[in-house]
Amino acid sequence: MTIRTRFAPSPTGYLHLGGVRTALFNWLYARRHNGEYVLRIEDTDQQRSSSEFTEDILSNLSWLGMEADTGPVFQSSRLKRYSEIVQQLLDLDLAYYCYCSRERLDAIRKEQIQNKQKPRYDGFCRSRKGKVAAGSNPVVRFKNPLDGSVRFEDLVHGPIEIMNSELDDLVLARSDGSPTYNLCVVVDDSDHSITHVIRGDDHLSNTPRQINLFMSLGMPLPKYAHIPLIHGKDGKRLSKRHGAMSARQYRKDGFLAKALMNYLVRLGWSSGDQELFSIEEMIELFSLTSVQQSPAVFDPDKLLWVNHQHLKQISGSEILDELALHFRSKGIRPDGKPELDELFDIQKDRCKTLVEICDTSTYFYADISHYEENSAKKNFNHDGMKILQNLKFKFEQVDDWSAQQIKSAINSVSSEMGLKFGQVAPTLRLAVTGKAISPSIDITLELLGVEKTMHRIDQAIEYIADTI
Repeated sequence: MTIRTRFAPSPTGYLHLGGVRTALFNWLYARRHNGEYVLRIEDTDQQRSSSEFTEDILSNLSWLGMEADTGPVFQSSRLKRYSEIVQQLLDLDLAYYCYCSRERLDAIRKEQIQNKQKPRYDGFCRSRKGKVAAGSNPVVRFKNPLDGSVRFEDLVHGPIEIMNSELDDLVLARSDGSPTYNLCVVVDDSDHSITHVIRGDDHLSNTPRQINLFMSLGMPLPKYAHIPLIHGKDGKRLSKRHGAMSARQYRKDGFLAKALMNYLVRLGWSSGDQELFSIEEMIELFSLTSVQQSPAVFDPDKLLWVNHQHLKQISGSEILDELALHFRSKGIRPDGKPELDELFDIQKDRCKTLVEICDTSTYFYADISHYEENSAKKNFNHDGMKILQNLKFKFEQVDDWSAQQIKSAINSVSSEMGLKFGQVAPTLRLAVTGKAISPSIDITLELLGVEKTMHRIDQAIEYIADTI
């Protein structure tokens, strides 16, 4: 038997972290067992679904590297199939038309709540006889079994049993003929031979209803695994107020795809005390038996730490295109020197995201328009001008523009002026970067090149002369 899993997002919003983790667990489980992973777009809600959200889902799953073996399959293209199943259930007397008005249903619900009863349809139309008013637009309801129970072995929570008396006759088709979620899911999972349904705990209440539908239709049952939801530190379900953002925003903010996947796989799953995983390790080690039952807690700081660890483990050649995109999004063309791979390799230990690398490296590719105010007040004075003039003279004598020779020249100026290296470097750093912080100054100057360095020293000397 080929294991087949599926991720079935609804394109009614941007792909969020919970959705990414659900996709990841399904993708990993399929890959771990040499199975197949299906992507299904549940877009039957035409009013709320949009092509923008569909494109967001597809592009971000592609960015994350979770390409589907089958799909995307759009539910909107399968409406005829759903209608056939509804008619089949009606013909088998496993479903019926319900003509109850919204007013009647609301009244029943209100009364049940007042009586501290579980709100559920009372089955009024299940055995209804007689004529129906002309112009009525009924819904179609499933005849849920009245007796017995639904039992299944959840691969995360263990054995679960729900009495059928707790379940009502769910709607299969709305009054306009459109199919409902539970019907579409069952039909799709059966038609696509899904063997394992891995989804969030919030779907647990749907499972017994869907199992009864499967059984009524004589369709093989998939196995179920309901994974814990993600909560904020306050114990409430994850939302924007906890600092969580859509996948597209994390991508825009310079997080690595594999770092985001690494962090999310650890939300509800573990392999000993290991925190950092490659994609290959995730596939090799992932199992549903190691998924915890309690909610996982989202920690933005931990995600940032994981991203930094992954940044430090890769080389600039692996990230060139993505890093270039971040620079261009800020209106900076990273052309010429330094090469982006060289820049990345000197900044990755200092910066936690690709955006931070861009923000702290703009001076390599763009002219300096201003100097950090506090640093300028401290370093751009008569002494600072003398330091820069002496450095300029010494740099003009360097015949091999390398970090080693640059550092030697700075040491020489420091010695001749009776200063320490740490008293000279801040003025030089401010002059050539406009900032108080940069990578090692000798490496920074090597990457800048001699022409930019000399030009910026002249620019700083002129600035000091105009301000003191």
